[in-house]
Amino acid sequence: MQNIEVELIPISQSITDLLEAKAEQYNQPDFIPYDPISIPHRFSKKQDIEIMGFWAAVLAWGQRKTIINKCLELSALMDDAPYDFVKNHQESDLKKFLGFKHRTFNATDTLYFLHFFQNFYHQHDSLEYAFSSHMSASDVTIENGLIGFYDLFSNSENFPSRTKKHIATPVRKSSCKRLNMFLRWMVRKDNKGVDFGIWNTISPAQLVCPCDVHVDRIARKLGLIQRPVTDWRTATELTASLRMLNPNDPVLYDFALFGLGIEGFAKEEFLI
Repeated sequence: MQNIEVELIPISQSITDLLEAKAEQYNQPDFIPYDPISIPHRFSKKQDIEIMGFWAAVLAWGQRKTIINKCLELSALMDDAPYDFVKNHQESDLKKFLGFKHRTFNATDTLYFLHFFQNFYHQHDSLEYAFSSHMSASDVTIENGLIGFYDLFSNSENFPSRTKKHIATPVRKSSCKRLNMFLRWMVRKDNKGVDFGIWNTISPAQLVCPCDVHVDRIARKLGLIQRPVTDWRTATELTASLRMLNPNDPVLYDFALFGLGIEGFAKEEFLI
């Protein structure tokens, strides 16, 4: 797929100031305990962070408290040592996962994820390769990385058809919000202590803003999105707008848009 150019509308100084202020407010360590990102923050080993960050992002729908509790349950099933478990587990170790479920994510999906992780980490040291190996430095966004990851993830005779709905791809026009959130966690680098920044071959400038319900609603209120539906083109349109504010780190403003969303922000309350 090719990156699609969108016509950008200039962002007013008042909106710029609002986004800068809210990004500063929410990109802070006290944001962590109430967000699914708290799950990978329980670990220090790179691979543990990757595995539990991936799980937390994929399971991130519904109430945040429930998401966190389900991820803690999943971690406990892996003896709170996810990297060691996915590399070394035996078939007999998988029986305890048969009762795991979160919304439409069930035991079949769980077992395939474990199968993928085991095969992948026996060949590669970091999950970064699953995305970066499909990209080049000239790519404007992470799009090729997402497409390549989906193809890699699903390239197994054991891949259940039902599991494909849990891993998004731009090919299906999905906004890929959960994977984009995971990539933000792994790639963004700053000194705030929220995002990990442990991957180095993907640039923060290539990230695409996760379009969850809060981000999408606020972005539309602020005129950052013109497209009427929410899909991959919408996500890249929003990111292109944010890139005007910070070309090297556009998804910094994910913090601002999400924060404004949970605050119940209304455009009419802010002088634009």
